[in-house]
Amino acid sequence: MAFAIYGTGGFAREVAPVVAMNLRQKAQATPVAIGADIVFVDDADVTPPEVNGYAVIDFEALKSENHKHRKVVVAIGDGAVRRKIEERCVSAGLTLASVQSASSRVMDDVEIGAGAIICDQVILTSNIKVGRSFQANLYSYVAHDCVVGDYVTFAPRVSVNGNVIIGDDVYIGTGAMIIQGTPSEPISIGHGAVIGMGSVVTKSVPERTLVVGNPARAIKTFD
Repeated sequence: MAFAIYGTGGFAREVAPVVAMNLRQKAQATPVAIGADIVFVDDADVTPPEVNGYAVIDFEALKSENHKHRKVVVAIGDGAVRRKIEERCVSAGLTLASVQSASSRVMDDVEIGAGAIICDQVILTSNIKVGRSFQANLYSYVAHDCVVGDYVTFAPRVSVNGNVIIGDDVYIGTGAMIIQGTPSEPISIGHGAVIGMGSVVTKSVPERTLVVGNPARAIKTFD
């Protein structure tokens, strides 16, 4: 099995070791050449020939006979950009992949959509539904009875407690916390909302709204 990690930014470089570790675990049963089985993909006009020991190719090369067999992991933090890249890859006949760190935990009755990246020490507890292309960075967790939409991005140490509904294209900053809702009145984070770093969300957030602080307050809306 071979992978193409889309992006060469900080998050992509953090994801590469997770992919390599997964490959090493498979190699215990079937020997593989791990170095050759990972490449980065970057569409910038000028790119280095390699990053952290892995070759860097562009999208045209990814579509070629030499690389189109690779499973694509889109390691881009912006959900809207991630969506466009995934659509482009699917249109080109490429296959998207999910990645999960061995140190993460996914417990009972958890459904996760395609294209997820689950980083080190992430915990998803019980009775959770997660949409497409979810990114959960280091030490984040989602507690019981939550629903997470498509193209949602967690920065490190995001804490989502029980009975929370998160809409599509939401970004939650480092160290942010969403308090627990109830089955009859879940906390709702609207489509396209942004939760600022370190914020404590104590009530529902409207769609396309930036909230910050403790308790979190709206400071901006997006067109």
